Amino acid sequence: MSQNKKICIIGGGGHVGFPLGLVLASKKYSVYLYEKNKIICKKINSGKIPYFEIGAKNYLKKYKKKILAGYDNIYLSNSDIIIVSIGTPVDKKYKPELKKFLELFFFLKKIINKKQTIIIRSSVYPGITDKIKKILKGVNDNISYCPERILQGKALIELPKLPQIISGYNKKSIEVSKKLFNSISNKTIITSVLEAELVKLFSNAWRYINFAASNQFFMICQNFNIDFKRVRSFMMDGYERNSTLPNAGFAAGPCLLKDTMQLSHFVKKRFPLGIESLNINEGLPLHLVKTLNKNYNLKNKKIGILGLTFKSDVDDIRDSLSFKLLKILKKQSLKVFVSDEFYNHSEGISKENLIKKSDIIIVAVPHTKYKKIKIPKNKVIIDTWGIIKK
Repeated sequence: MSQNKKICIIGGGGHVGFPLGLVLASKKYSVYLYEKNKIICKKINSGKIPYFEIGAKNYLKKYKKKILAGYDNIYLSNSDIIIVSIGTPVDKKYKPELKKFLELFFFLKKIINKKQTIIIRSSVYPGITDKIKKILKGVNDNISYCPERILQGKALIELPKLPQIISGYNKKSIEVSKKLFNSISNKTIITSVLEAELVKLFSNAWRYINFAASNQFFMICQNFNIDFKRVRSFMMDGYERNSTLPNAGFAAGPCLLKDTMQLSHFVKKRFPLGIESLNINEGLPLHLVKTLNKNYNLKNKKIGILGLTFKSDVDDIRDSLSFKLLKILKKQSLKVFVSDEFYNHSEGISKENLIKKSDIIIVAVPHTKYKKIKIPKNKVIIDTWGIIKK
């Protein structure tokens, strides 16, 4: 593909669009990050990364001449390729909220032309890409669905390594998408649109279900006063079939739960495995508090929460279960301290200070730095992830 190609990424300031834009800029494409958040645009254009992403700072410094962030519709009209990477959330009842997502394509219909290629990278349940095709009918048929599967925080490491799923409705959309991603990925896999949609949802639902299994095992062990970390290590020792069993812990964030619920919505809630995984994973904070109440007089205890982000080594708190835990504890009028290595909470203190002040310490997020901390033996440790050395 010609390096003179102009690429516009809608949602380009987000956790999916921004690292993709950096990698494409490194391949000499002209990249416009179409982003309505002016603060994020200002940061990017001044050479500052909007959030933590390994390697992003160096990428932006090196390739800033090939990348620009803003909210100018002229770039939508003039781009050869438009990549859509905006969020597709679920509501409080876990139903997909796609109204704004689909409205975007009614807006694009007035701007785009038939020569452009539209690549959808957002997570959608089957049938949504077909709706987009109907919306754009008569204006643009070059529609491709190429889901992202990166690990947030390590996107720049994974984008060149992970195979990219490619699907589309015509030969041009598939060929253009294939050439684009072949320039940044080590492998591309051609599928149907429906297969591509299911690959994305199945992948995240599978991970979410695995976490639920470990979390259920953890709860059972707690009920019997058994250390799940030890049980898990015995299960895996020399027994390869158990090697994929994850640690227990807060399975949260903007992807796993959401995509599991999108899949459930697609099959009209005939997905009991996914629904029960939701109940288990989202129920872990309450289980921890109930267990603490059972074993201790919490009114006489000070509780510390180590980690507030939704996963390790990122600064993103979206859908973090640490805040659900914090809310439950505060509802009981308990004294709670919080600390995080990446996120600045208004009430946050250092991990050292938290350990010193707290009687009970809950390791909510397995940040790498927590693996080296030492906690006095007189402290009660609730370490679902099993990362603290005793």
